[in-house]
Amino acid sequence: MLKGLYLLNTDAYDKIYGESERAAIAQQLDIYAPLQTQEMIWENPGVLTEAEVIFSGWGMARLDEVFLAAAPRLKVVFYGSGSIRGFATDAAWDRGIIITSAYAANAVPVAEFTLSQILFSLKRGWDYVFAIKRDKVYPPKTFMPGGYQSTVGLISLGMIGRLVVGLLKSFDLHVIAYDPYVSAEQGTALGVEMVALDDVFRRADVVSLHTPWLPETVGMITGAHFAAMKPGATFINTARGAIVREAEMIAVLERRPDVYALLDVTYPEPPEPGSLLYTLPNVVLTPHIAGSMFNECRRMGQYMVDELHRYLAGEPLRWAITRERAKLLA
Repeated sequence: MLKGLYLLNTDAYDKIYGESERAAIAQQLDIYAPLQTQEMIWENPGVLTEAEVIFSGWGMARLDEVFLAAAPRLKVVFYGSGSIRGFATDAAWDRGIIITSAYAANAVPVAEFTLSQILFSLKRGWDYVFAIKRDKVYPPKTFMPGGYQSTVGLISLGMIGRLVVGLLKSFDLHVIAYDPYVSAEQGTALGVEMVALDDVFRRADVVSLHTPWLPETVGMITGAHFAAMKPGATFINTARGAIVREAEMIAVLERRPDVYALLDVTYPEPPEPGSLLYTLPNVVLTPHIAGSMFNECRRMGQYMVDELHRYLAGEPLRWAITRERAKLLA
């Protein structure tokens, strides 16, 4: 039986690996030491000597040369969270360490959150909520796109974007998308019309951003994009705040009170004290809750349990990440 170790923050361990996940892992691995945190292994790196398998999540230690020297038998890391950028290194890839991640499980609640906000925004729900709170009366019902033959625009069709497309198929909506890596033919197969980025903002009643945070995507959404939005349109960001030129967005939102921005992410996060994002009447802020929260985190743990089954059976891992793939996952 392979020797395994849990290495992650204590609160992440409690959220990601529940009793059933821990029991399933214990049946297949010799968990030879109690839960370890980064601080604990820095104080006692010898605990890594026997580790062949690590189950992790938020708080995983960086796989640098010092760590790898202390873990000479390490073969695979099951990361029960999303991006592996914080700990994966060239040294780990060079040594052939297998890394698999629950990023796909974390995509599920983001897509669900996005769907809820798309449908609510098509009814201009936040506009009415805020107006009633402010004026203490019911406002007149003005034009709203609604959920029939309206246009939803998605920016990027990665894991989350494609899940959103799948969820939207149950509704009478037209979906357009921008993704430079998806051809028109591929988009048609998904049921999506591929368009230019400018056209997403110009045509959509709701625009939802799902682009990964990469050097080349920083600031790709500009004030001009917001200025081009249809009257009464809504922008949703569950990706990363740095992809948007925030100052330019704020300037447009100040002069376009008809346009709404639903921001689950900002840059910096949270916004700096005094930011207009806190007070603009057409901005909705949520504190980065679209991803896995509380019980939803158990899905990520289960994905890693399933990966362990495949690994021990000698089957291909479904969520393994290569060095090249890691560069594309935010």
